[in-house]
Amino acid sequence: MSQNLISFQPSAADLTAVDAALKTLEEKLAGLIDLSIEQRSTLMKMGDKSEAFCRKAVEVLGNNPGVLPANFSLAELRRDLAGFDTLRPRLVRFEKLYEKMRDSQLALGSDLMTGSLEGYAFLKVAGKGEGLDTARQALSARFSRGRRKKVEEAAE
Repeated sequence: MSQNLISFQPSAADLTAVDAALKTLEEKLAGLIDLSIEQRSTLMKMGDKSEAFCRKAVEVLGNNPGVLPANFSLAELRRDLAGFDTLRPRLVRFEKLYEKMRDSQLALGSDLMTGSLEGYAFLKVAGKGEGLDTARQALSARFSRGRRKKVEEAAE
């Protein structure tokens, strides 16, 4: 093969450990929520400047709780800030791992496509007369443009 960006073959024990770690994450982070697309689009977002504002607001409100109405939960506001701070470093680590997994899967798919196309090209040339016509035809279905031609003809 002319391309081999990655060789990834974890052991069965490693996969078992990864699956157990994922299960632990799911169990220990059971309090996380799953928002709908609509909810995500309607929620107020907190950027960097807004984060500084929120931190200052929690501090000022904590120093002046008498200005708040009885139904305002300063304790819940503090819990939200603590939860935010708890998730951030773990999310950063998780995002790095997620990106590595995505990149690795992309590279593996690319290696597979490149190797399969190279092998198919060899099969087309060297496989003639070797009793591989049926196998070659099955692989050629990937490149079939029959439907596209029919659609183009119908459009005319």
